[in-house]
Amino acid sequence: EFERSDPLMTGTSELSVSQEEVVGLGKGIQDRTQGFRRYLPLAVGSCVGLLVLATPLVFLLLPAVMWPDRLQACGAACEGLFLSISFKLLILLVAIWALFLRPGRASLPRVCVYRAFLTTLTLLLTMSYWLFYGVRILDAQDEDYHGIVQFAVSLVDSQLFVHYLAVVLLELRQLQPCYSVCVIRSTDGETRHYNIGQLSIQRAALSILEYYYRDFPLHNPALLSASKHRAAKHLAGLKVYNVDGAQPGNGNQSRAMVTAAAKRKDSAHNELYYEEADYERRVRKRRARLVVAVEEAFTHVRRMKKEDERAAPSDIMDVREAALAIFPSMARALQKYLRTTRRQHCHSMESIQKHLAFCLVNNMSPKAFLEAYLAPGPTLQYGPERWMADQWTLVSEASVTNGVKEGSEFLLRCLDFSLAVTVKSIPYIRLTEEYIDPKSHKFILLLQSETSV
Repeated sequence: EFERSDPLMTGTSELSVSQEEVVGLGKGIQDRTQGFRRYLPLAVGSCVGLLVLATPLVFLLLPAVMWPDRLQACGAACEGLFLSISFKLLILLVAIWALFLRPGRASLPRVCVYRAFLTTLTLLLTMSYWLFYGVRILDAQDEDYHGIVQFAVSLVDSQLFVHYLAVVLLELRQLQPCYSVCVIRSTDGETRHYNIGQLSIQRAALSILEYYYRDFPLHNPALLSASKHRAAKHLAGLKVYNVDGAQPGNGNQSRAMVTAAAKRKDSAHNELYYEEADYERRVRKRRARLVVAVEEAFTHVRRMKKEDERAAPSDIMDVREAALAIFPSMARALQKYLRTTRRQHCHSMESIQKHLAFCLVNNMSPKAFLEAYLAPGPTLQYGPERWMADQWTLVSEASVTNGVKEGSEFLLRCLDFSLAVTVKSIPYIRLTEEYIDPKSHKFILLLQSETSV
């Protein structure tokens, strides 16, 4: 944030810039920094992958280029090793592409510890093989080409084992659920519970945000402002009087006003009850009108569709045109319903018409069309301008690279609200077995002639 300058600093300069220019400059630098941080891991992974794939090939080519006359002939076993190393490098290339060269889903505040460890281990392994190759093969100009090929094959095998370790640390380790996290939205108290595995705090925060966009209903500040207005209205009816400073003649009047304020406070719950009942009544009324309008519009479309089957090809109406034709008949009812439920800002006219055309193309029912508007959906069902994907801040007392544990707490904060996360360990479950003898289910039925049995 940029605050106003200190009152003691009164000097001026010809090179001064406005606050808007400074904010714009800072935003541009931040955008470039975010782009750099986004593509830096991909660039580093690409360089390390090229080094890993090129090193075995260089090991095979250098002797053939530097001292070809002194090399021993490569027999059938050596040629078989060529085939082995070719397929292993192809498999390693596909594995590296599948695991490391994926587009990043998010920009984390700290470097992933396991990725840094695997990158360092790969570089140490490659440099160790290069050191051994330079001392024992290049300097001595080894003539045993079969042994050189075996040395390159051992390098590829070691790289495959490192990739297996990467799969275990980055993908398999976090699959088993170990912790249960409780996520609470600060404004409306919307709560969800999820199970996660062994993750760092920043990785757990990333998983929780992915769950949030999928499971939490869209955050609607209009509903919160309505509740705040209602609370302010009730508080405005309460007045505080200075009883000690009141005039003797006005004592009875002051006591009467205090009694009236107390009675108003006692009746606040009645006002809230009737206000909510009236709101629910208006919502049901708007909803009924909307359902009827949409059903009539879809019935009209089906009638037009049957008429188009008998009409000439030049007179057939396009789906987009049909959506534009029937939209005005339901637009007013839909607009009133969205205003009543305070969700008119979530749906634009273009998105409604696009959804209507989609339902008409796929021959959906009116209920399928209305489902997107009768209840708030998850955040991903709306436009990207409501995702706030690049506006999250992770607040944690512990280091974000530490693993989550029992009692861990952190906060995911954005512009309008925050997500409070608490972590609990999944208890160790001890399951025992109790054997039931099949003979214990058998019984004897004694028949008596005196009874009906």
